Amino acid sequence: MKLKLIFFLMFAIALGSCSEYNKILKSTDRDLKYSYAKKYFEEGKYSRSVTLLEELVAFMKGTAQAEESLYLLAQSHYNSRDYFSATEVFTTYYNTYPNGEYAEAALFYSAYGMYLDSPDARLDQTKTYKAIAEFQKYIERYPQTERAEQAKNYLFELQEKLAYKELLAAQLYLNLGNYMGNNYESAVITAREAMKSYPFSIYMEEYQITILRARYEFAQRSTLQAQPERYRMVVDEYFNYTNTFPNGKYIAEAEEYYKEAQSKIDVLPTT
Repeated sequence: MKLKLIFFLMFAIALGSCSEYNKILKSTDRDLKYSYAKKYFEEGKYSRSVTLLEELVAFMKGTAQAEESLYLLAQSHYNSRDYFSATEVFTTYYNTYPNGEYAEAALFYSAYGMYLDSPDARLDQTKTYKAIAEFQKYIERYPQTERAEQAKNYLFELQEKLAYKELLAAQLYLNLGNYMGNNYESAVITAREAMKSYPFSIYMEEYQITILRARYEFAQRSTLQAQPERYRMVVDEYFNYTNTFPNGKYIAEAEEYYKEAQSKIDVLPTT
């Protein structure tokens, strides 16, 4: 019986809340609507605050509530996990009020929304590049704020995602081998360019071993006349790997490539 009573009271409260919200929606009193938009935001009813604020923001331009209403709309979208819409509104706020009360937070959350919307490394990374640009802008403009260190960490994380995408591309070329062309050379070029672009990446060893593997696989599949030169390239890449990563996790694999390359160089005829 007590459980039924609790359920009935909860239902009555919810019904009353909906009735109140519908009345506010139909109201022509913008000040009242704005006060309720803020109330719903404080209560965590972000979808309601979004609905009200999307109607009100245009009317708030030029008023004392213009900045606050736009920022509140962005935060409502953000707290609703609609990061795309949040980023758009945060960006609008920052561009409209670059020296506004919420400018620093708006720029950070604009970048952070793009960060959250950044796709898997296997997909197009346009959003990732945009997020990086926004974080760079934030760090340049607000280097001493509490969020600056967070921005740097997110920036590095996004750069690592791009670095990983390049690694996947190099590995794909390696796996394609001689299919429709010399993909081994493409693997080498892609990995080398990635090493230049991301010299502090956690994937540096992966790039280097990919190059060594590509050189080895290409040498193996070359004609007898071309093999001596190409096995010498394997030896060169072996030393590049071992000099850079003397205790690397692929040392044993690299040693096998080196031994075979040396044995082939010693017996194969030179041109």
